[in-house]
Amino acid sequence: MESDEKVNAMLHFREFEQDAYLVMVTRNGTVKRMELAALKNIRNVGIRALRLDEGDSLISVQLTDGTRNILIATHRGMAICFRETDVRSMGRDATGVRGIRLRAGDFVVGAVQTGSEGCLLMVTENGYGKRTPIQEYVRGDGEPQYRGGYGLKGYNVTEKTGPIAGIRMVEPVDDVLLISDDGVIIRMAAETVNIYSRTAQGVILMRLGEGVKVISLALTEREETDETMDEPGETELPDAPEQTEEAPDGPADET
Repeated sequence: MESDEKVNAMLHFREFEQDAYLVMVTRNGTVKRMELAALKNIRNVGIRALRLDEGDSLISVQLTDGTRNILIATHRGMAICFRETDVRSMGRDATGVRGIRLRAGDFVVGAVQTGSEGCLLMVTENGYGKRTPIQEYVRGDGEPQYRGGYGLKGYNVTEKTGPIAGIRMVEPVDDVLLISDDGVIIRMAAETVNIYSRTAQGVILMRLGEGVKVISLALTEREETDETMDEPGETELPDAPEQTEEAPDGPADET
């Protein structure tokens, strides 16, 4: 590794399956899909899997089967969900194509692979969070969005909530770990996080001291203890004004 590099993701797999893909997403909104088999002859010193533009960095790597949807979320609460097949398979030296269009000052904080069901957990730097059904991130006809647009509002980011710290797809059987920048970690059952609509602010999940922020979240297996298994909170979908921006129908930029 170079002096300014750091490990971003680690994936476990047994074989280089023919229908397996890596989907990589960068801070500046670029997405790249590559066959896993392209890394079959990897060397001890590694090989290049993604060519980054100046000032860009890798945010997420997903191992998929070629049939999934990809959801990308930004610091300011925008989210776009599109079919992974909207991104053609590329070679190792390719840069990728535009996954989400960003406004000035915004950047990608996370990406997940999704199916047609499940909930997206979004957590903010000030400790707020919510679960939202993944069906809310599709178009009115029930289809995923088109890649390359601004996406939809996925979180009502305010001064109180702070910007988005991270996202995860969660199941009711999951436990969630929240980590703050002062080294504190809390654990909760995913099913205790209330379900709200895309445009809601969510509720407090982690109380923080002054100047402290949530910097990361992770999923782990359920731990059946009195401390972690609280009663689930009330589930509701409050009506909130829709403030959405659909992605354009035209083709996105490609490199």
